[in-house]
Amino acid sequence: MAVDRMVVAAARRAGEAAGVDPAVLLAVALVETRGVALAVFDGRAEPLIRFEGHYFDRLLAGPARQRARAEGLAHPRAGAVANPGAQSARWRLFERAAVIDAAAAIASTSWGLCQVMGAHWQALGYGRAEEFRHTARLSADGQFAIGARFLKLGHLHRRLADGDHAGFARRYNGPAYKRNRYDEKIAAAWREAGRLLAAPAEEPTLARGARGEAVKLLQAGLRQHGHAISVDGVFGALTEAALRAFQHSVSLAGTGIADAATLEKLARPPFAR
Repeated sequence: MAVDRMVVAAARRAGEAAGVDPAVLLAVALVETRGVALAVFDGRAEPLIRFEGHYFDRLLAGPARQRARAEGLAHPRAGAVANPGAQSARWRLFERAAVIDAAAAIASTSWGLCQVMGAHWQALGYGRAEEFRHTARLSADGQFAIGARFLKLGHLHRRLADGDHAGFARRYNGPAYKRNRYDEKIAAAWREAGRLLAAPAEEPTLARGARGEAVKLLQAGLRQHGHAISVDGVFGALTEAALRAFQHSVSLAGTGIADAATLEKLARPPFAR
């Protein structure tokens, strides 16, 4: 499975920071999102999401619930609100729900590389649902940080590291894990994650002319830090100029090349440089 090395590097950083085996984080991401951190929606990069209408129904009451049901956003039965295949359609669904109740919409959505439900925001130590969402939207590092917090609940990360694939699958995917073959998938992903992390830790660098998912991650990070550029996966003159400006703002040499030091600074929240 082809996984961008910047995602692998993010799993390593987040795992080491949280005390979770990076291979556990990466394995979950391989199963849940194929290791894809971002999708482009309305010209901006966003984490992969899945909206659950039955969660939304449960969290609403009174007129808000009636409105959500009338607009096809909520239903007491799981699966009754169709979850679109395309991420752009999922984001439109989410944004419609957020107009009714933003916190409930965040809680009713699974977020990022490890697809952690927003409903866990309090258990994971976030002060508000919006803080949880902001972390997921910030970077691959933020998404893995959420995944690490979730996996530490009940020591779930240790089950996978110890080879208890069925026990892990039951708790992460639910009682239907056998039907979904989740235990088989996570076992295979665990082996693949180990292979990816065992490869020589080549320092990721990006420069003008590069294309692809890694460039989208770079551009998304620059946008989070206030640089109004498109997230198109093409490292052109505007991306280079924004990168130089960012490097100067964090006391790095303005090379216009995204080396490891630059990417590490870029992964931090704008208010925590």
